[in-house]
Amino acid sequence: MKLHIENMTCGGCARGVTAAIKSLDPQADVKADPPSRSVEVVTSASKEQVEAALCEVGFPPTKD
Repeated sequence: MKLHIENMTCGGCARGVTAAIKSLDPQADVKADPPSRSVEVVTSASKEQVEAALCEVGFPPTKD
């Protein structure tokens, strides 16, 4: 799945986003790109679970 996270602006933000997703699925493949504010995720977790986890840590994904 591909997500847009408007307030992911730096490497620290990207690490926070990655940690939130990996807390749901340690095997997840997360590619966060702060310049484009996009994240590509391959995970067994549902999109709803990923979005909820990101909201909890302050990185709510926006609708494309």
